This record gives sequence, structure tokens and C-alpha cells, in this order.
Amino acid sequence: MGDLELRITRNDWLSVLLIGVSFSTIMSVFSYYLSGLSVWEGAIFGIVIGFFITTYSLIFISAMNRYLLPRLSRQWWNAIAAVFSFFSGFLGTLGTHFVLRYNSVTTIDLFALHPYETASIIGILTYLIGALMYRFVKTRNEKEHIDRLFVDSRVRSLETQLNPHFLFNALNSLAELIHQDTAKAEETVLKISTFLRNTMTETPLILFDQELKNVRDYIELENIRFRGSIDLRIDCGHALERWKVPKFSIQLLCENAIKHSMQGTTVPFSLTIDCRVNDALHIRVSNNGKPIISPAYGIGLSNLQERLAYLCQGTLTIESFDPPAYLITLKEPHEISDR
Repeated sequence: MGDLELRITRNDWLSVLLIGVSFSTIMSVFSYYLSGLSVWEGAIFGIVIGFFITTYSLIFISAMNRYLLPRLSRQWWNAIAAVFSFFSGFLGTLGTHFVLRYNSVTTIDLFALHPYETASIIGILTYLIGALMYRFVKTRNEKEHIDRLFVDSRVRSLETQLNPHFLFNALNSLAELIHQDTAKAEETVLKISTFLRNTMTETPLILFDQELKNVRDYIELENIRFRGSIDLRIDCGHALERWKVPKFSIQLLCENAIKHSMQGTTVPFSLTIDCRVNDALHIRVSNNGKPIISPAYGIGLSNLQERLAYLCQGTLTIESFDPPAYLITLKEPHEISDR
């Protein structure tokens, strides 16, 4: 959290430029009007001085925040920031003076006759405005940081509910196999180990192809238990492989289908995953098993719905009750890995 006070975004600077130019223009027009001078020339003067001061502020404060302050003790930050803010206003005012003195724009006598004194006063005002901006940026950044920490903490809490749920089912399968087929039991242990190793990542979002690999590994584990009666079909283009999705999202829907739709079916159980992209990324998970009876979500699906909302403003909906089909919609699916 140490750099929060130094983090000024491009939008912040655009806002400062707009506010600075607008404020200086209004004050200049008012001053020119009171002095009996042309308000149009006052507007030109205000735009020029606002632009110069903002430009110097951008150069000085950006360099200060990036290269100087991180190397110094925090006890010097306020003093150095005051100096840089003052010189932004001072040099911006002098720059305006020297630019306008060689053209036809009339300037107020006080500014024309005493440029250095006027520049010093405006430099002090610039420091005061900079101090207000510093407080605003610091408060905004701290709030965003706290919000991010809350989301991360909440997502980790939700993920800890997923791993035990999977382990419970996998260990149940393993317990049945120990007395039936020792070789398959050993194979199951190795597959559980591989699956867990692939899914133990720090980030809540993983590559789409990694999530599909997790699904295939999971279905292989379940097929050991159900004697190969689950048929997995995936119809997603290769262009989606580098997109990111919430970890365990598709796998959880497959697990839910096996748990609720497969029991009692007499035909080979077919799971289908297909995708499409338009204004969002849509991932459809359907099966040919028993229909969905209730629209209410249990713990697992409620968990997934909450993670989708937190991580990518996504949603989970029931697309069809019979045959069963769930639809994941990622409204911001544009975070693509650089791999």
C-alpha cells in the first residue's frame, strides 16, 4: 500500500487539465471584465496559463512520484511536493507571460509589470490546489485498495469451499475402488494428485484452456468411478484458449450435472460444453440427463454465481430445464493472457 499516495492515473491528469483550464479561464474572464479589457482576450489568457501550469505539473509531479519520492523518507515528501507544486505554478505563469508578451493579446497591468511577483502568488495557489488533489487521490486509491482486498478475500473464501467439495467426491470414489480394483484405486490417487496440482494457482482467474484441462481431468476421475459411462464433448474454438475465466467455473457445472442429472439415467450420460462470443463470452454446459426441477441454486452454484459477479461481472443462468443447460455469461471477457 506504500505507493497509493503516488499513483496518479491518466484520467486524473485529464480531469486536472479540464478543471485547471476551466477555472483559470473563468477567473481570467472575470478579471479582464473588471479591468475593462476584452473578455475574449481574458479567455485566451486563462486557457494558456491553465495549460502551461497543468503541463509543468504533469512533468514535475510525475517525475517526482516516479523517481524521487520512492527513494526518500516519507518525512520529506510534503516539503518536496510543496516545492515542486510551487514551481509548477511559478514556471507555468512565467511561461504564459513570455508567450503572450510577443503577440497581440493584452494582459492585465499587474501581470505585465510584475510577472515574478504574480508568478510567486500563483505558485502558492498551485501548491494549495495540489495539496487538495493529493488528498483526493490518496483517499480514492486507498478506497480502491480496500475494495480490492475485500474482493480478493471474499473470492479466496469461496474457493476454500470448492476444494473440500471436490475432495469429498473424489475420496468417495477412491474409497469404493479400494475394495473393487486396487490398480484403479492407485490410478485414481495419481489423477487426484495431478488435478490438484494443476488447480492450485494463486490467481482466481485462469486461462480458458487450463480450465478445460481441469474439466477433462475431472471427468477422467469420475469415469473411473462410473466405469467410463460419461461422454464429454467440447465445442469451443481455439481462439478462446487464451481467454481467462474463473477457476473451477466450468468444472463445477459438470460436477453439478453428474450429481443431479446423471443418477438414474439408462443411456450413456453426455456432457456438452460449447461457447460463443458476441458482445460477451457465453459458455453453455448441457447434458442429456434428468431435467432441472427447481430454479433455486444450491451452495455450489450460488458460490459460482457470486464468484462470477465479483471477478468479471458475469452471470449464471439456467438456459433450459429439459434438457438441462446452464449458461455462464462473462460481460467483460476481454482480459486475454500475454502468453
